[in-house]
Amino acid sequence: MMTHAIRTTRGDRLRSAAAGLSAAAVAVGLAELVAAVVEPSASPFAVIGSGLIDLAPSWAKDTAIALFGTGDKAALLTGIAVVLVAVAATAGILESWRSGVGSVILGGLGVLALVTAMLRPGAGPFAWLPGLVAAVVAVVALRLLMRRLHPVPGLRLDGEERRRFLLWSVGVAATGVAALIIGNAARGATRSIESVRTLLRLPAPASPAPAVAAGADLGVPGLAPVVTPNAEFYRIDTALIVPRIDPADWSLRIHGMVEREIEISWDELVALPMQESYVTLACVSNEVGGSLIGNARWLGYPVRELLARAGVDPDADMVLSTSSDGFTASTPLEALTDARDALLAIGMNGDPLPIEHGFPVRMVVPGLYGYVSATKWVTQLEVTRFDRASAYWTDRGWSERGPVKLQSRIDVPRRGQRIDAGAAVIAGMAWQQHVGVDGVEVRIDEGPWRRAELATAISDDTWVQWRLDWVAESGAHTIECRALSSDGETQTSEPADVVPDGAQGWHRVDVTVA
Repeated sequence: MMTHAIRTTRGDRLRSAAAGLSAAAVAVGLAELVAAVVEPSASPFAVIGSGLIDLAPSWAKDTAIALFGTGDKAALLTGIAVVLVAVAATAGILESWRSGVGSVILGGLGVLALVTAMLRPGAGPFAWLPGLVAAVVAVVALRLLMRRLHPVPGLRLDGEERRRFLLWSVGVAATGVAALIIGNAARGATRSIESVRTLLRLPAPASPAPAVAAGADLGVPGLAPVVTPNAEFYRIDTALIVPRIDPADWSLRIHGMVEREIEISWDELVALPMQESYVTLACVSNEVGGSLIGNARWLGYPVRELLARAGVDPDADMVLSTSSDGFTASTPLEALTDARDALLAIGMNGDPLPIEHGFPVRMVVPGLYGYVSATKWVTQLEVTRFDRASAYWTDRGWSERGPVKLQSRIDVPRRGQRIDAGAAVIAGMAWQQHVGVDGVEVRIDEGPWRRAELATAISDDTWVQWRLDWVAESGAHTIECRALSSDGETQTSEPADVVPDGAQGWHRVDVTVA
């Protein structure tokens, strides 16, 4: 094919960029529509985003969480969209300059989505199709628009031709937007798992959780609730598209270093005697004083019972849990076989698990950070050894075992808050799941440590509230806190980053008293 070089003006470049944007819009829209119908997990945006998450170094992940918190996924998708806009506009300009260059760029993005989708764990038989659609549609649409922009090589458009080109560009882009909207609607219509979840009735626990003691909540305004509502529970995971699994299609396979491989269905699981437990979960990316932590009442079946049924090899020391989307976590075997309430959970605060928190089944293990224990949408448990297998985050430089560190934070007053002089309250939370908290101490302006009032803990597996009355004097003040564990440990003042095994140090807030 012969290429032609065209001398362009600023107006030509803008129209060329518009052609690239329109071609990208219709390609993405139609590809997302095809993905919604035949292979939702192969959404080009999702597979490229997931690939970026997989390739991102630990510091990049931590920076994203520090900047955007639980909105890190929305920020990533927004970033991908911004980059796509820039690349599409550039492709349009280059295609106008030299025929074929922009087509290769846009087509290459579709091929990238195709290859990435095929390489994802658990890729379905049609995972390649959305990427192929994106590549073909992008090239065809860009070529079509370029013919409208340059009907005769070397000659510029007159006024009427420019208007026709504008209409074509808008029409092509509108087709993409319409396809995207229809795709989102089709995804909801064909995968109504929320309806299934809403109608689901959980079995009554054979072993209910004890009632929360009245002294567990100190009633301080601004202090985190003892039990975190589902809608406020933090969410940190690698799933850009949340897996939607019908319980009727779910099963769990236990294999590896076991005497007998077993597989259990949803109906078999819910027929087992269920146990309720309050357990606080924490993300290893939680900064000192951070909010990536929550406490809930979980309903599930003890993992140790299922492992006992399979018959664990005495040489095993780790269980590699796998999510339906391919995520893996390496949990120390002893944390799943000792007396702690490690559950295969199906309920959260009296309701079926929210879809974004692992519906229909997830892991809940007290005393370990989520990255080594709290696998959502869990479908496999492989009994193995740390020297034979590794997991998603340990492959990226995080520690293998991930025990929760002794931590405390100040919720009241908030950092930078201005408060009135006189009677005031300092309050916060403290935790070290599976160990327990014995006390909290507070100091002001590096003065003597004062023992705070500790609420009644639900159990050693949950966080606990604390408070200290304070007569606030005018001026600027610094407040610090530290926790004391039930086994005699004092929370260290030595600061440490979240990598590789969780942040540490004393939480500190600066306030001004008027």
